[in-house]
Amino acid sequence: MPGFELFGENEKQSVQDVLDSGVLMRYGFGPMRNGHWKAREFEVALARRMQTPHAHVVSSGTAALSVALASAGVGAGDEVILPVFTFVASFEAVLAVGAVPVLCDIDDTLTLSPEAVEEAITPRTRALMVVHMCGSMADLDALGAICRRHDLLLIEDACQAIGGSYRDKPLGSLGDAGCFSFDFVKTVTCGEGGGIITHSGEIYAKAQAYSDHGHDHIGEDRGAESHPHLGYNYRISELHAAVGLAQLARLDAFIGIQERHYRTLWQGIESLPGITGRRVPEGGRQNYSFLNFFLTGPEKAREAQKALSEAGMDGVFYWYDNNWHYHRRWEHLKELRSLGPLPPETARRTREANEREFPLSDAWMGRCLSVLVKLGWSPEETRRRAEILKNVLGELAQ
Repeated sequence: MPGFELFGENEKQSVQDVLDSGVLMRYGFGPMRNGHWKAREFEVALARRMQTPHAHVVSSGTAALSVALASAGVGAGDEVILPVFTFVASFEAVLAVGAVPVLCDIDDTLTLSPEAVEEAITPRTRALMVVHMCGSMADLDALGAICRRHDLLLIEDACQAIGGSYRDKPLGSLGDAGCFSFDFVKTVTCGEGGGIITHSGEIYAKAQAYSDHGHDHIGEDRGAESHPHLGYNYRISELHAAVGLAQLARLDAFIGIQERHYRTLWQGIESLPGITGRRVPEGGRQNYSFLNFFLTGPEKAREAQKALSEAGMDGVFYWYDNNWHYHRRWEHLKELRSLGPLPPETARRTREANEREFPLSDAWMGRCLSVLVKLGWSPEETRRRAEILKNVLGELAQ
């Protein structure tokens, strides 16, 4: 990733189709379109690729999460368990539907710990939001069993893991709803965009209406459509959908490139002392967008990131100190710095749920480095980076 590195003629032609029609909105204006309905085509292609009967594309990954939660019936009074390692959009989406985000420990998969989830469940818990961070998945067998045992929804945030799979099923397709981001730095990009997939006809029907002010999209006259429930505007444009449609057709090729680059990097360091790889659950196939590994401790991880940067290696992330992806720097959530006042009950319970430390997660994240795997590297550039990784980490291991 990101997919923009390999923009080509297919993306250009798809966008040109929209510009030639003059219709940038995904709904209506049928006679003007010259047969081009890019958002619809994108949805059909996404559902087919993800082996689900339903897909709906929206304006962002954050929108996808918000729409999925609302369409699954999550709202005020509900609690949603999510990991301490994710992008802030995960808890933003929970708050956006009026629910309470409950942070929970991760394990060596860098995703939700099933044991920690069991301890975090309360009578108010409505859903688990499983976040497949940095291209690989959670232990979906164990987490799925927990959901069935406690009658909880399973929402898959697969925004960073499109193209990965678990037991031969695409990530995002195993829960009640799965969500993708197609923002500018994702493996498949629209510039800005997101998608929801589901096996539930009810969730799909609600999602496609909720994301468009409540329109039911029945009939050919948009102004005469009914509004079965309240909604908001999370629509994607035809221009963004046109790019995403062309990019999605290349997903499997992209994953193949990422895997080759990933394996070249990993082969150089996997045998070094003090280096251990992130655990990928049995039956899982990551999308290879990041190489994730653990060093012996936080001091060594910080030292390694600094040394790699000085050696000319960009795209090396130490998430433990990151402002946007790890709980230690989420003061705006923990202190509820909202532009407007939140409902008192939501505010109180959010503070109570998250005013604690997460030493188990800190122990993993403090030792973790992630290396971004890019699509646009030449074979020579990939080998150069592999040599830097091997030499720098090998020297630190001595």
